[in-house]
Amino acid sequence: MNTIRVRFAPSPTGYLHIGGLRTALYDYLFASKSGGKCILRIEDTDQSREVKGAAEMLIQTLHKLGIDFDENPLQGGEYGPYVQSERLSLYRKHADELVEKGHAYHCFCSPETLQQMREEQQARGEFVKYDRRCLSLSKEDVQANINAGEPYVIRLRMPDDHKFGFDDMIRGHVEMDAFQSDDQVLIKSDGFPTYHLAATIDDHYMHISHVIRGEEWLSSTPKHIWLYQCLGWEPPQWVHLPLILNTDRSKLSKRMNDVSVDSYLQKGYLKEAILNFVALLGWHSSDDREIYSLEELCEAFELERVNKAGAIFDITKLDWMNGQYLRSLPLETIAMRALPWFDSQLVQDTDKYHRIIAAARERSTLLPELADYAQMFLSPASLSDKDLDFIHNQSSQQVLKWYLDALQSLSGIDEDAIAELTNRGLAELGIKGKNYYMPLRLALIGQPHGPDMPTTVSILGKDEAIKRLGSFILN
Repeated sequence: MNTIRVRFAPSPTGYLHIGGLRTALYDYLFASKSGGKCILRIEDTDQSREVKGAAEMLIQTLHKLGIDFDENPLQGGEYGPYVQSERLSLYRKHADELVEKGHAYHCFCSPETLQQMREEQQARGEFVKYDRRCLSLSKEDVQANINAGEPYVIRLRMPDDHKFGFDDMIRGHVEMDAFQSDDQVLIKSDGFPTYHLAATIDDHYMHISHVIRGEEWLSSTPKHIWLYQCLGWEPPQWVHLPLILNTDRSKLSKRMNDVSVDSYLQKGYLKEAILNFVALLGWHSSDDREIYSLEELCEAFELERVNKAGAIFDITKLDWMNGQYLRSLPLETIAMRALPWFDSQLVQDTDKYHRIIAAARERSTLLPELADYAQMFLSPASLSDKDLDFIHNQSSQQVLKWYLDALQSLSGIDEDAIAELTNRGLAELGIKGKNYYMPLRLALIGQPHGPDMPTTVSILGKDEAIKRLGSFILN
């Protein structure tokens, strides 16, 4: 197969999580680098776990991040439909074919029978797997049970003594014994296929060349290889990604961790940082760079450079990376992204808003922190008793009065003029360091540390700066 075709195939059971995003991103990058196609398929065969609207939300989240698909349930494509519940007749056809060939069989065991069987095997210290008690049923017995309305599943008959060998683009050659594989259920009692049958059939009919998925599916690969062999089809190239781990090397869990991609967007992480960070969860470039745009990732990405070892999800690195993007992306872009966290009245003064963003992003990590930082410019200072004592001392009052008079005499307040004024005050007053700057900052922004004076005064505006300085000068 010459054309690269990969698929991201999530179940609509909730939000898009970090692990799912990494798979989707690697699919997208690999297809982009090779000039191939990236397909989105919704695997909704587990109807009991389906969450209404989850598929649409997932597609929307990926679109927000800049990941769109060549073929998907919304726009369709040559090999649709791209929702598994709309392909049931195809799965049933091939399940019946497997039964006819002796590669699969009907199983009428109840959940209670299966549970008892497992407990007995565990008690004997045996490998827990289906004991094939229904394999010996005759065709007549099977048909009689079906006619009587007995619930049943269809199971794949795995070979008894066989070693499966396959090549994985990340792990090299892998060998697994058939004994470690159970007789997998292919068709459930509700008539829906399991992942194993549906994914195999869909990957064949959608001409998927590479199956990129998490390491947790590695143990199921012999079942899938056997299905390909039983159906007479050529299997795809296998690519099993490493686990994503916490910093203590425990597995990143949907139950234990905040792994929702939307949650990170809502917290104020930038899509560029999220994609860059997730791309590096297991992959590294030949030059070990850390900051990449999506376009640069498409150029640099190679599956062969994905590690086998687990990838550490380090939130401090994501924070660092987000800060890098907060400062390097165009100011207008950050200003636009920060809008949801700002008061609409401030945003109407575009010049002031952009000045605030320019100052705040130098000292912030997340988008909402820009709004927190802006409060010093939006509300008059409210000082503690300790700060009031400091600002009312003789030296501080001298600084405030000089600065107020000098500021009132200025015709304009561009930053160069404010810088010159500030330096002149240092020279004329002979008051240095915090004794000069601290009273000015306390009066203007209500805190002892902040941006430089040209930035502070230009954001406040001349009138507001004069008003704030004057309110702290004693008569």
